[in-house]
Parts: sequence; structure tokens; C-alpha cells
Amino acid sequence: MNVSKKRFLARHLRILQKIKKDRVHPLFYHIHRKYGISKKTLFYMKEYGPRRNVPATILKESLKMLLLASILSSLGGFSLETIRPLLLSVMPIVILLPALSDMIGDYGIIFSSKLATMLHEGRVGKKWWNNGDLRKLFAQILIISFFTATASSVAALGISWASGYGFTPLLAAKIMAISLLDTILLVLLMFLVAVVAGIHYFRKKEDPNNFLIPITTSVADFGNMVLLSLLVIIFF
Repeated sequence: MNVSKKRFLARHLRILQKIKKDRVHPLFYHIHRKYGISKKTLFYMKEYGPRRNVPATILKESLKMLLLASILSSLGGFSLETIRPLLLSVMPIVILLPALSDMIGDYGIIFSSKLATMLHEGRVGKKWWNNGDLRKLFAQILIISFFTATASSVAALGISWASGYGFTPLLAAKIMAISLLDTILLVLLMFLVAVVAGIHYFRKKEDPNNFLIPITTSVADFGNMVLLSLLVIIFF
């Protein structure tokens, strides 16, 4: 690339960085086609260029989602409060509760970050339900969640037994079933919520990274508490 082209490109990039965040300018596509710079690179230059206050941008976009997550977590706590006597009488469930919340939230973070990368790379289209990459990612997380839920159940039962809490094979089977159902259903729910929300924000020319993690973690916290309460009532 000669000097004049470099100067032209530098001027175009400076103009691109000054464009308002919620606008998609034709210059974006012009630079991509003429100079072969990836859309992902241009997107980040526009969103988080040297003239942008990156922490303020991320905080502004994430604050609403964080407030929503706090509200949902508080509401989920009410569902546990309604069955507190029953919940406290089943020690393995008490041990499993924080472990499942943290584990499922971690799956939401993993899926959100992977999905955001796929969206920026143009690997997720309109018919996302037929997307091989998404199916593979979902299957991987589902398989991992199955084994970790099983291991968590065994650990909770072992800790309960070591603490003097006696249980029967039927009780152990119920604990295992609750853990697996809770995990698998929430992974499925997070998958659907993350895909729909990710595509929505990406089409609005927003960075999905700033929205998906708060959304999926709040779904994990709220959903885990509500679903666990329902499963405890059903099984016990």
C-alpha cells in the first residue's frame, strides 16, 4: 500500500471513529471492501476507538442489565423463602444450591462469549436453529453440565453423609434427578435466551458482549432458585 493510500485509509478511519455509536455509516462498508479490513476490526475501532471512553461505554450499556439481574435474583430468593422449612430438612439440596447457581452461571458466561464471537464473525444467520456451530456448542455445554451436575450431586451426598445426615437410595436418586433436571433445563433456557438476545442486540449494532453475560447470569440465578424450589416441592 503506497503512502497516499495509507493517508486516505488513516483519514477514513479517523472519520469512522467519530461517527455516533448508534449509526451505521456507509464508510464502514467502503473501508471493508476497498482496503480488506475485517468488519470485526472496524466494528471495534468504531465502538471503542481512541476517542471513546471505553469503561463508560461498557458501564452505560451493562448497568441496566445488572440492575435487572439484581431484581431477578431478589425475586428468586422469595421462591426459596416459601419452602425454607422443607429445603432446610434436605441437607444435600442446601449444599447443592450455591454450587448449581455458580456452575450454571459459568455456563452462561461461556456460551455468551462464544456466541458474541460467532455473531461478530458472521457465523450466525437468520436460521440460527440450523446452525452447526451453535448446535455443537450447545451439545458440548450440555454434556459437560451433565457430568458436573452428577459429580456435584455425589459430592453433596458425600458431604451430607460425612456430616451425619443419613439418606436412603431413594433419597439419593431424588437428589440426583433434581440436580440433573435443574441443570439441563436451565442450560436449555439460557441457550434460547442468549441466542435471541444476542441476535437482537447485534442487529441493533450494539456489542453483544456488554449485554449477554448479565442476562444469562441473571437467568441462571433466578431460574435456578425458582426451578429448584419447584423440583423440591414435586419430589418431596
